[in-house]
Amino acid sequence: MNIPDGLRYTREHEWVLIDGESARIGITDLAQDALGNIVHVQLPQLGQSVQSGSSVVEVESSKSVSDIYSPVSGSVVLVNESLAAHPEYVNTDPYGSGWLYEVQLSYDETLEGLLTADEYRALVG
Repeated sequence: MNIPDGLRYTREHEWVLIDGESARIGITDLAQDALGNIVHVQLPQLGQSVQSGSSVVEVESSKSVSDIYSPVSGSVVLVNESLAAHPEYVNTDPYGSGWLYEVQLSYDETLEGLLTADEYRALVG
């Protein structure tokens, strides 16, 4: 199981790459494996406000349809448009070309609830 250092994680198996005031979000290797072959990804709209803990993305796999929840609050500034034609990127490269969306963090956003790579490794053991 691949759990890169330098990212933050949630207990719901999303990853977050913090870059200044923005955050890129995706699902972990463990999550994509549990979902199975991903066949469609419904991404948020640019400019959409998202709240930490709210459903933002819908992922359809060969097994089921799953909601992906935002680990942070803010405004969507970028979405991974390549997933429309290549949803399998979430399976083959969840930390690279399979990222989902990017958020401009809200001014009062706190990242305290996010786990370090070591904490996430301990969680999924």
